Amino acid sequence: MDESKNTTKYVLWMIVAMLFWGFAWTAGKVAAEHSNAQVAAFWRYAISFISILPVIWYMKTPLTTDRKGFVYMTIAGVLTSLFNYLFFAGLSHGDAGYGGTMVTSLAPIITYILSISFLGTKVSSRQIGALSIGILGALILLRVPFEGFAFLSVNSAYFLGCAVVWALVTVVSQKAAARAHLMFYTLVVFGITAFINMLFALPHRPFDFGAYDAVFWWTILFIGVIPGTFSTALYFVSAGKVGAHRTGVFMFIVPVGAIASSWIVYGETLAISTLIGCLMAFSAVILFNMKR
Repeated sequence: MDESKNTTKYVLWMIVAMLFWGFAWTAGKVAAEHSNAQVAAFWRYAISFISILPVIWYMKTPLTTDRKGFVYMTIAGVLTSLFNYLFFAGLSHGDAGYGGTMVTSLAPIITYILSISFLGTKVSSRQIGALSIGILGALILLRVPFEGFAFLSVNSAYFLGCAVVWALVTVVSQKAAARAHLMFYTLVVFGITAFINMLFALPHRPFDFGAYDAVFWWTILFIGVIPGTFSTALYFVSAGKVGAHRTGVFMFIVPVGAIASSWIVYGETLAISTLIGCLMAFSAVILFNMKR
């Protein structure tokens, strides 16, 4: 009974973490509108890096890895800095609700395809069927049956790039997981990401605090601390208790947070194609991870 209660607690924490990740899409759009993609990208991870340090200390996280682990962390940091820029650039042009739904739905499908293609992951006929449903859902999300290749427009291309890059980050993370504590891995990735994004932000005067208004600073502080550090810590702690095979399913709570917050702040409406595509991708993830 106690174990069941314990699991319920971690499930609730996971839901909270996912909702905040969803809210980050709308908050990111606000931050991008009050600054630019380069400055917002830098401060998001700079704040996350600073605020995760006390968490690392409190959790007594071992700060050790080997050479291969550090290589994986560096690659993940470079990729995350690219994701971070695409995230804010996409939000400068597109809808937060659509971006959050599209990236969260496409990334697991692309991850499975990459794992099968490059990591030699063995798949059953059921999993191939699940992937087929996921790919069809992805095509509907990209509105290919309705608009052809219009998704390659500036509004959606950034989000498609986000999904591909995040899938690569996920594959690299799987390789790094055995070589370093996940919180230490997160700390290093946050640091590398912040440094790379800072280099591109420097021409835009990121340290001129008066150049950006209070809305930007409060919003970027929220993104860096709550969806960044707090939700990431909750996710890693809860994932270990809930089980890795179930964490992929929780990712589909992210669009709920993104859609709800973007509707409240921007009045964005949810397209039927987005809902259908998201549900198909969600079904694919469940089918792919089922034990039997």
